[in-house]
Amino acid sequence: MSGMRVLWGEASFRQEVAGGAAGLALLVWFGATLPSITVFVLLLLVLFAVEALNSAIEAIVDHLSPEWSAFGKQAKDLGSTAVFFLLAANTLYLVVTLLPLVLRA
Repeated sequence: MSGMRVLWGEASFRQEVAGGAAGLALLVWFGATLPSITVFVLLLLVLFAVEALNSAIEAIVDHLSPEWSAFGKQAKDLGSTAVFFLLAANTLYLVVTLLPLVLRA
């Protein structure tokens, strides 16, 4: 639970939770199927896990290299890129799932 408290302290994680909740609300509002909602929730959980790993990378780099360093920048950039890819996957899935439902409504 202490890891969850640390993660909740990250603004990006709170934004991802809010975005995920909004996406979930849209899926429910437009009548998405249970399997579609389940896949979205699983993608969100993977996003949260990658965000936690990215935060861990940043904490380790900040501890080992308090001054700017090329290796530190590269490690942080790679962690952020992983989060970006999951955000893109979540967004793409949400759009592809919602579009037919919205057009039908």
